[in-house]
Amino acid sequence: MSRVLDRRQVLRGASLAGGGLALSAYMPAWAQPVSAGIAKPLPTVSGEDITLKVAHQMMMIDGRQSHAIGINGTVPAPLIRLREGQNVRLHVVNELDEETSIHWHGLLLPFQMDGVPGIAFPGIPARSTFTYEFPIIQSGTYWYHSHSGLQEQEGHYGPILIDPKNPDPVQFDREHVVVLSDHSFHHPHYLFDRLKKESGYFNRQRQTLAGLLAGKDQSLKERLEWGKMRMDPADVADVTGSVYTYLVNGYGPKDNWTALFRPGERVRLRFINASSMTTFNVRIPGLPMTIVAADGLNVRPVEIDEFQFGPAETYDAIVTPPDLRAYTLVGESVDRSGMARATLAPREGMAAEVPPLRKRPLATMKDMGMGGMDHGTMDHGAMDHGAMGAAAGSMSGMDHAAMGHGAGTGTMPGMDHAQMNHGAAGATAGGMAGMDHGQAQGGAMAGMDHGSGTMPGMAGDQPMAGMDMGGMDMGNMNMRDFSKAPEVKKGPGVQTISPMPVDRTGDPGQGLENVGHRVLTYRDLMALDRNPDTRAPEREIKLHLTGNMERYMWGFDGEKLSENPDPITLLHGERVRVTLINDTMMGHPIHIHGHFFDLVTGKGAYAPRKHTVLVQPGGTVSWDVTGEEGDWAFHCHMLYHMHAGMMRVVQVRKAGEASA
Repeated sequence: MSRVLDRRQVLRGASLAGGGLALSAYMPAWAQPVSAGIAKPLPTVSGEDITLKVAHQMMMIDGRQSHAIGINGTVPAPLIRLREGQNVRLHVVNELDEETSIHWHGLLLPFQMDGVPGIAFPGIPARSTFTYEFPIIQSGTYWYHSHSGLQEQEGHYGPILIDPKNPDPVQFDREHVVVLSDHSFHHPHYLFDRLKKESGYFNRQRQTLAGLLAGKDQSLKERLEWGKMRMDPADVADVTGSVYTYLVNGYGPKDNWTALFRPGERVRLRFINASSMTTFNVRIPGLPMTIVAADGLNVRPVEIDEFQFGPAETYDAIVTPPDLRAYTLVGESVDRSGMARATLAPREGMAAEVPPLRKRPLATMKDMGMGGMDHGTMDHGAMDHGAMGAAAGSMSGMDHAAMGHGAGTGTMPGMDHAQMNHGAAGATAGGMAGMDHGQAQGGAMAGMDHGSGTMPGMAGDQPMAGMDMGGMDMGNMNMRDFSKAPEVKKGPGVQTISPMPVDRTGDPGQGLENVGHRVLTYRDLMALDRNPDTRAPEREIKLHLTGNMERYMWGFDGEKLSENPDPITLLHGERVRVTLINDTMMGHPIHIHGHFFDLVTGKGAYAPRKHTVLVQPGGTVSWDVTGEEGDWAFHCHMLYHMHAGMMRVVQVRKAGEASA
């Protein structure tokens, strides 16, 4: 839809267009343009019969040539556009001298067509062709990628868009597919080899002595405590902007890929995180986004300013640019070592200011798995409650009866609150009156973030004044207490067990706690339509996400796939609750093939349905799923985590059938 523009708007737009490229002199080095902007749509294939040729090729990124594995001569691979209700035959021609495969990420199909070598089919041998054929029974935004070796990192991925057979409930005037990814000029096996030798090899943002002397980051005491546990709070991402260029639709920040619009149009942006190892924080400064779909399925619209998504997740957003001006689309890596950048503009050649990279986050106590820290576990003898008043304010009005001190884990039997000197904590305003302890889990104080050592209203990750975190003897705390995780196999692949993990589906994502604007959380999501299966789960499966950063070993329950762990077994049609416990200090996007699951976030029959969920460090996530017959891959979608062993097989059989 278009609207009439007056002369003032036209002149202002022309000025902005002319000044857009002039802004380049003030852009950071990584965003200095090598082109005036590229308003080039993704190549598209569609129909009943589609041929996809997988081959080596070269690609240009920010004016620099690089090797890649592409499909039909492009990276990303062509956009496959299908329609719900059709049948499709996809002929994959492997022109490589090695095996390849394609997994149709998020599509519901017969497991033999799922595309995982060794689980769903044998793979596609070198110099051969394989035909995938299956019905299209859904609509939305999805993607496809290799499931062979590390080919995905080399460019073997592409978007899928499925139009609904009925009128789309989301109205829009124009749409753009936005594929975010990470590319290295190094071979992926080089990257993996470096990580095996030193897990923090690519981290160029560690804490320094100069920072300590300048009062930045952690205090000396905190650094010593973390050092005793051999943990680096700055190790937020395995592979960083030191070796990655972050791409939008195959273009680097200097290329300035551009999505066009007319002022006043409702523009649908279909975001796909097709990266191998990067969690992105996405925002468009000055332009709010309304999330309308998650992982291909419609959700009730929610307006936000930023969202975080892990590899393999997708979000659809509606934006309505009001003016004849350019906007910068930002995909900042979670560790803020680099940025994917594109432009949303009325015409090619325009640009907007590129914001600087924000200060990188540091892992907190909550990321360490201490988010459930409560009065029952904290050493109150080490807490100076009187001094807490300097930062926390008064605790008057705290409803201790509502905290559930009488029963359950983390209670305080016999504790004399009169002796805790809470009254001395009223030195400043910003009191804790009205704190909703009714929401506390396991006796935890919901209003106080004991996990991060911060309190509401405090800037950044500043520790609570007067709380001697060292008084808890972090260095001697048993971070490998297997009694807290009896399911986990004890071995060198388990560096830590989260002492007190908590549900973090209400968190905005690592590093986004204090950005000052609206950030999407999983609890904001609510399905547009009632879920197809609303039965209560019949049983629960608990899985621990485990790892050893120093040896770069990853697995579930302490076992790698190469150790041939028993498959996770379900019955066809069985309703099961799966609870994931992240015992590591890194986020893991966990994906199950051939299924959608319902996130347990209090939305009942309208729980958001997804195929991939980002489990925050030290956090837990629960979801309900209904078994679909077949052998399915289940894994972390951080490519190198999966390659190192964080993968299992889910076997779903009909009642009475023996497992293979």
